[in-house]
Amino acid sequence: MLQKIVALVLPGTAPFEFGVICEVFGIDRSESGGPTFDYHIATADPGPVPMSLGFPIYVENDLSIAADADLIAVPAHTDPAHRGRVDERYLDVIRAAEARGAWVLSVCSGAFVLGQAGILDGRRSTTHWMHTDALAAHYPDTEVDPDVLFVEDRHVVTSAGTAAGIDAALHIVRTELGQTATNVIARRMVVPPQRDGGQSQYIDSPVPECRSDAIAPVTEWMLENLDKDLTIEALSRRALMSTRTFARRFRAETGTTPAAWLNRQRIMGAQQLLESSDEGLEQIAQLTGFGTAAVMRHHFLKVLQTTPTNYRRTFGERAAG
Repeated sequence: MLQKIVALVLPGTAPFEFGVICEVFGIDRSESGGPTFDYHIATADPGPVPMSLGFPIYVENDLSIAADADLIAVPAHTDPAHRGRVDERYLDVIRAAEARGAWVLSVCSGAFVLGQAGILDGRRSTTHWMHTDALAAHYPDTEVDPDVLFVEDRHVVTSAGTAAGIDAALHIVRTELGQTATNVIARRMVVPPQRDGGQSQYIDSPVPECRSDAIAPVTEWMLENLDKDLTIEALSRRALMSTRTFARRFRAETGTTPAAWLNRQRIMGAQQLLESSDEGLEQIAQLTGFGTAAVMRHHFLKVLQTTPTNYRRTFGERAAG
């Protein structure tokens, strides 16, 4: 049973992500029918611990209090890929928790600490979309998923940026204590107990820059004609190349195939229209080359893990207003 929770406070911990852990696990909600946890915070050297935004917090407990914790939580850190080696004492606590089958949770860039501890090896993981490439590069033995809000792999849970830590923490509560307990916590926090979609819908994906004089004019034309039937044959003719040569040059220049690049630009075009216009879904699908709203919905679900309707509800101008 999930009862004893210990949040690790390392030097440079991000206050908001630390607060997420405190909010989910550190509040007595028994009057509302919710759970009450045996919650603690701990650090290697008790006393004032500097946070990432320039102020310290005072932590009384050393790491010995984590020896029998049911969950060890690690908040985010500043500049996670370049902070250097984490104090081995924290890593030992994380390794011991994983070895005894306890839950281990990281919020945002806290995944890098789990990576240093070695417990991501052979597991799937995630972190904030700005850091997923760095996590994969630093810890090649973990399979990093850049599109999800969180990943659970055998009681090790890594979450994407900031608010996704709430999703990950509530997932652990739901798994251990059920939906009713999760709903009580979510209701008190005024958040959904389970969000739709993944972090891919939040990623700002710029159009890859094409430096080639042969490819750049074609990609510019593709962006201006998303609603047309842009076959590989038509594109290669426009580039005055054979289809095989064009496909090879295009991948070398952009890192992907013409079809995959085009599909991503169509999704981005649809995202922009959903955010800024009142056009109907069928019209947006036609303008961006998907043809029908059903086809557009399929691609949104596959790439963004959400529907066009939900995307507009979240990011449209009316939602922002």
